[in-house]
Amino acid sequence: MPSRVLVVEDEEDIAVLVALLLRDRGMEVATAADGRAALAEVERAMPDLILLDMKMPVMDGPAFAQAFRARWGRAAPLVAFTAAEDADRRAAAIDADASLGKPFDLPQLVALVERFVKR
Repeated sequence: MPSRVLVVEDEEDIAVLVALLLRDRGMEVATAADGRAALAEVERAMPDLILLDMKMPVMDGPAFAQAFRARWGRAAPLVAFTAAEDADRRAAAIDADASLGKPFDLPQLVALVERFVKR
């Protein structure tokens, strides 16, 4: 069974690029444009990893992380996915398992995802 990654990103171009890249590596990928949609996606199927943008409309990354951890604890690792200069600090603030700054290079993204998911 392929690893399942949830990409929570409001910039459609980034979400599509990341999804295509991970699907090419045999992963199942779901996307959500905000935290509220991401919670609904988690309800449908728990991912093996969540790539979480910090700034989004409707429900931002920190609000999603708080709701996710309150309901499911550490059922899936969270990776803070942010353009902020202080990505590591933002990741620590939401108790994320890792962070990835934007812009990112594709090999860096793949290496980070593969660190957390089964192949």
